[in-house]
Amino acid sequence: MTSPKPRIAVLISGSGSNLQALLDAAAQGALAGEISAVISNRNDAYGLQRAAAAGLEQHVVDHRNYPDRESFDAALVAKLKELDTDIVVLAGFMRILTPTFIEPFWGRLLNIHPSLLPAFRGLHTHQRALEEQVSEHGCTVHFVTPELDAGPSIIQGVIRVTEQDTEQTLQRRTQRMEHLIYPRAVDWLSSGRLELDGNLPHLDGEQLKAPVRLHEEETENTQHASTD
Repeated sequence: MTSPKPRIAVLISGSGSNLQALLDAAAQGALAGEISAVISNRNDAYGLQRAAAAGLEQHVVDHRNYPDRESFDAALVAKLKELDTDIVVLAGFMRILTPTFIEPFWGRLLNIHPSLLPAFRGLHTHQRALEEQVSEHGCTVHFVTPELDAGPSIIQGVIRVTEQDTEQTLQRRTQRMEHLIYPRAVDWLSSGRLELDGNLPHLDGEQLKAPVRLHEEETENTQHASTD
């Protein structure tokens, strides 16, 4: 008897471009798990329309209906458990999560951040990269832990920063890399290739001492990166 695919819930707050990348990967058979629901903390998030177009369940848990972060997070956990969620993927979910949310999904909770962590945690990453005149920039998929943007890194999409780059060009180039590396990491986790042992990530049974790195120039002639 075939085992059921892990059920993936994607959490969004806005346009959902990374959600769309995941939906596209699923449609191409490039995700071992099944995207079963999309949840937003905003009822006007465009990503909910993407979910509807894909025939997925859409749910709104509005943070404004709760007095504090913990009570909102508890309501979110209750909704995810009601949906029999195995894996939670944050895709532009603009909320700082508390241990109330993180602990029940430890090792099953991913986020993507627009910098090469540990550099530029938090906001305005493209502006800060330009101000510090770094030679490389990009994005990182990481496990979520209570410390903001500090969970173990899994894979990074790397771009070279040129003298011609602006915040807008860095954002556009970084986002393209996000759309390549996030489906890969979600596939690894949902297939069992990726695990979090304590606070140490393992891929194919080997500890990841540094994140896998995918460089922009490697992808110039490919629309989607392989998960192999």
